[in-house]
Amino acid sequence: MIHTDTPIRRVNGRVKWFDPVKGFGFVISDEGGPDILLHANVLRNFGQSSVADNAGVEIEVQDTDRGSQAVEVHAIHPPEESTLMGLSDFDDIDPELIKAAQLVPARVKWFDKGKGFGFANTFGNDEDVFVHIEVLRRSGLADLQPGEALAIRVIDGKRGRMATEVCGWESAVKSPD
Repeated sequence: MIHTDTPIRRVNGRVKWFDPVKGFGFVISDEGGPDILLHANVLRNFGQSSVADNAGVEIEVQDTDRGSQAVEVHAIHPPEESTLMGLSDFDDIDPELIKAAQLVPARVKWFDKGKGFGFANTFGNDEDVFVHIEVLRRSGLADLQPGEALAIRVIDGKRGRMATEVCGWESAVKSPD
């Protein structure tokens, strides 16, 4: 039970693990202390259905009878680059072209975490956009659900239209692009 008289504090930390099927995971605070429960509903309120292991997070935490729980997500930062394998799909593409890609609203067609890829469709375009699991991880995500709304940067690559970044749906609205 969350107590309304218990103070809420802002915490920076790293995702220990998050399982979208179970609907929860845990965060380790940069300052130490017990693990912090991160429930799927709190993550959904931020506009995401998953978060990558080792992603950095800025959250508001409240102590409850069951321990510390995240009550709001303010930011998610992708895992450190050094923890990620390279993605050869972008090797021959000008990095400026990748950076210049516009953030557009999209919806997940399907994604198979086991296979390591899936497809999305951008608003107003029936062509599939290839989404690789490494792009998800670099974006701070771990999985996508069919029908999930998101924002993606798309380029024409080796596999046709490819996502270079995946963000929460709200990013398409807030983006200055």
